[in-house]
Amino acid sequence: MTYLSNPWRSKGLPPQSGLADGQITTDDHLVLKLLSHCPAHAATPLVCAQELAGTLGIESLYIKDERTRMGLGSFKALGAAFSIAKTAYLKAGDAIADPQVAKTALKGQVFVTASAGNHGLSVAAGARVFGARAVIYLAQTVPSGFAQRLRDIGADVVVEGADYEASMDAAAKAAGDNGWRLLSDSTWEDDTSGQDVMEGYLALSAEMFAQYEAKNDAPPTHVYLQAGVGGLAAAVAASLRQHWGDDVQITVVEPTAAPALLESIRAGKPVATEGPASNMGRLDCKEPSHLALKALAQDADGFLTLQDGDVAEKIEQLEPFGLQTSPSGGAGFAGAVSDAAQLGAKARVLVILSEGPADD
Repeated sequence: MTYLSNPWRSKGLPPQSGLADGQITTDDHLVLKLLSHCPAHAATPLVCAQELAGTLGIESLYIKDERTRMGLGSFKALGAAFSIAKTAYLKAGDAIADPQVAKTALKGQVFVTASAGNHGLSVAAGARVFGARAVIYLAQTVPSGFAQRLRDIGADVVVEGADYEASMDAAAKAAGDNGWRLLSDSTWEDDTSGQDVMEGYLALSAEMFAQYEAKNDAPPTHVYLQAGVGGLAAAVAASLRQHWGDDVQITVVEPTAAPALLESIRAGKPVATEGPASNMGRLDCKEPSHLALKALAQDADGFLTLQDGDVAEKIEQLEPFGLQTSPSGGAGFAGAVSDAAQLGAKARVLVILSEGPADD
């Protein structure tokens, strides 16, 4: 386990070449408007796990449970689907609320991406709703069952590359060669298409704020956010800062095998990392999203890496409460458990259960 206190907190990374321009917004107006037209959309629960909090020796534990999100089983359903819906909205306006208009709004367009998991499902689902085509590149390490899930909702699947980064390179090349639109869940200097994807996750934060207020409970003192390229963590951290201010302590959790954000924060710039494959496959990303890195440099208090076996062991505590998840989905929870002894009896902790148990 490695912890790095963020030296860039509040001031952000210095201006530099090689870093993508722009920043994510915390304005969730369009995200919530477009989601209101989606028949599959419903708020996911915020679970008060008080018995588990007692076991950990903290005052409270809230878990935002994303396992049922829009029938796709992950927070990722919010990201690419919003980006594609925004594209349709900019073309057809409010008329896309009519399913008959929506189903042909993007006819003839092709969205291509690489996916380590659930981002591909979101691209495929969004493309299908608006009459577009989805082409998803998967690394050779992605389970074959996941490829079939993508095909079942109409996506074309291409298996290419030894890891996520290699499959993303292949997807980017296909986009250039064929005139397709690349829709990554990451951002880098030459492509920031993933910005809309990240901003789709603002809906999750908006739900949490409303749910806390409905429960009339105090906001969290500590939040643990798992990260691969960093999109979810960045969007949620930025919105938490705006809504709850500087008192909440935000920690980003990564696999020891893929410390892309921690090492980039240490270096003060985006860096590529190396390591073996992680059982946290959705988080096994060796390079950070540039816009996510910039946001987290501003908003996160610290960065924590955990070993695969440690995360697998700690998420077993969720099973008796019906909160089964994968190591990727429960890495934030594992981070909170790792720190529980030092948080103290008055700590109010928030984590996100970002997906259900892993597919075979």
